[in-house]
Amino acid sequence: MSGLVAADATRGIRQVNPVAKLGAALLLALCLVLTIDWVSAATALGLEALIALALAAMGRLGIPWRVFWLRTLPVWIAAPLAALTIALYGQAGGTVHWEWLAIRVSDGSLELALATALRVLAIGLPAVVLFITVDATDLADGLAQVWRLPARFVLGALAAFRLVGLFFDDWRYLSLARRARGVGDSGRIRRATGQVFALFVLAIRRGSKLATAMEARGFGGTGRRTWARESFFGWREWLVVIAGWMVGMIAIGTAIATGHWNFIVG
Repeated sequence: MSGLVAADATRGIRQVNPVAKLGAALLLALCLVLTIDWVSAATALGLEALIALALAAMGRLGIPWRVFWLRTLPVWIAAPLAALTIALYGQAGGTVHWEWLAIRVSDGSLELALATALRVLAIGLPAVVLFITVDATDLADGLAQVWRLPARFVLGALAAFRLVGLFFDDWRYLSLARRARGVGDSGRIRRATGQVFALFVLAIRRGSKLATAMEARGFGGTGRRTWARESFFGWREWLVVIAGWMVGMIAIGTAIATGHWNFIVG
């Protein structure tokens, strides 16, 4: 029974092509950054919550709630911090509640702070949820095969992304090596500066070796490439893209209908 539950959890959003997730997140973000008001952001956030709860109830979300809260924790922290900054230093309007030097808390700054916090949540949460399940190789396949981006750029970016995780191991090994030689026992700033320079040199050497190896294996060819795995873009992907677009359009329509539409350029 547990095997069936685990297998069902891998369906749904995990099977969607990464470029569809990227497209949905970009469309939603584009709709929300056109206006600065709390109604559109609150509407989008509410619709996103309903969609997430529906997927979780059907076992199609594919993300445990513990993982969700841990991965989205930076967004939950960034939203109130951004709101606090806007509330203290944002454009004043209406009744001024408190003022000191450059700080001015008013009705206008508080409303703008609320809109900012909701917008950060409405844009950040779905982006994190969508990209938790994204594999870098699948994303590269989709960018090259579906979006037709240059293969050299996509493969180079994929190789660089794969090497990012090695930086942490390199930093730890460099620290241990320097301490074994009696170099890094004192002076944190001096030690960190030396390690950063050493890591930079190591990254250049590794990147040069990787570039040479990829060229030798034909990754830099100008002919038509073949791919080990085909990237599919079907009805499930279109459904995700349309859902992201619809959430953004409903949020805009709600803001216009309630008279809270505040075009960012205007």
